[in-house]
Amino acid sequence: MNYDLIVIGSGPGGYVAAIRASQLGMKVGVVERSELGGICLNWGCIPTKALLKSAQVFEYTTHAADYGISISGEIKADFEAMVKRSRGVADGMSKGIQFLFKKNKIEVIAGIGKLKAGKTVEVTDADGKKTDYQAQHIILATGARSRELPNLKQDGKKIIGYREAMTLTKKPESMVVVGSGAIGSEFAYFYNAIGTKVTLVEFMPNVVPVEDEEVSKQLERSFKKAGMKVMTSSTVEAVDTKGKLCKVTVKTKKGEEIIEAEIVLSAVGIATNLEGLGLEETGVKTDKGKVVVDDYYKTSVDGVYAIGDIVHGPALAHVASHEGIICVEKIAGKHVEPLDYGNIPGCTYTHPEIASVGMTEKAAREAGHEVKVGKFPYSASGKASAAGSKDGFVKVIFDAKYGEWLGAHLIGDNVTEMIAEVVVARKLETTGEEIIKAVHPHPTMSEAIMEAVAAAYDEVIHL
Repeated sequence: MNYDLIVIGSGPGGYVAAIRASQLGMKVGVVERSELGGICLNWGCIPTKALLKSAQVFEYTTHAADYGISISGEIKADFEAMVKRSRGVADGMSKGIQFLFKKNKIEVIAGIGKLKAGKTVEVTDADGKKTDYQAQHIILATGARSRELPNLKQDGKKIIGYREAMTLTKKPESMVVVGSGAIGSEFAYFYNAIGTKVTLVEFMPNVVPVEDEEVSKQLERSFKKAGMKVMTSSTVEAVDTKGKLCKVTVKTKKGEEIIEAEIVLSAVGIATNLEGLGLEETGVKTDKGKVVVDDYYKTSVDGVYAIGDIVHGPALAHVASHEGIICVEKIAGKHVEPLDYGNIPGCTYTHPEIASVGMTEKAAREAGHEVKVGKFPYSASGKASAAGSKDGFVKVIFDAKYGEWLGAHLIGDNVTEMIAEVVVARKLETTGEEIIKAVHPHPTMSEAIMEAVAAAYDEVIHL
């Protein structure tokens, strides 16, 4: 069967690329070996947010008295019900992708896809039957999986990855989370919030190490205040799983420490899904585990493209989606601009939440910028005080000479919903003065952005 475009993988890069291609008049087929929507929708972004919402609601109920509400009787976190709800949300979203594919006349080819010469994709179905499909254009969007360390091999029972972490049959009494990136920090928050004794171990000096240092320090304070043990500048040397509890040997600056825990969650990053794709056989170039592409995601082989986690750039769902749109619009002959990777927002859905875009203060200074820095604490926000969420702040960085908005770093309640203002403002090359003069509604948490900008220009009112 012939197509204009075949996409291998139906995650947020693949399914978005497929839908946009169909809108542009292409006949599209999508090869998927598992559930539509990929890891993000089924085992990542969406179901984890459902779990985190359950944890947040549980925290609200346990602190109901702080809001003038009296709840009698024991409040329990029903772990099985939380997991069931999370899976239901993911299943519903996957069905939504099925609907969108049907609406856009996109054909799903169930099985494992492999590149062959002559713009051909070989698909092996569940019964082992192989079928060849031809397409003028082929997009690789196979995503990534949990990365394993040699001394932290996952057995799916005592040493687990993110997939097992969201489908455990019972709440563990204790857990060591290795790695404090977005995945590790979010699961650490979730399990700690519902009563698991959590130890978070991070190799770098700060948790969420890609974030601005002040943001990292605030999250660490908030985690510790919530009862979590946080170990930075520490590495897991070995895990003994022979007994009822895992014995985790952690190397710290002060020496080795052995921590006992029921479960060890490995959250040390991701590994790309490139195996078995036929890259070497067809001549598709790779570098350090990533497919090499140009600004419009074309590989070294004519008619073959790659997007998402398998190419260089942030491994984020929204990045993959935009890459997919740019790729197919370029294929369709539209005028498109390369993606600005310097203006990609990142979000971590802990409590407090983290959202950031652009340069950190340290990076800006190291790049030679003379900077204006503005900071507005949530403790001075009327809406944050009313919500009982005073942990956090908004920090903004401007170039002092030219006024360029270099970066913004937010930590606090609702900041993942607020960061888009900064992304759009930076895209439009908006000045600090324009942000200050733009009327922000009161009381809102989003006005903390305006106040932080005003602080950078020595015009802040409420601080």
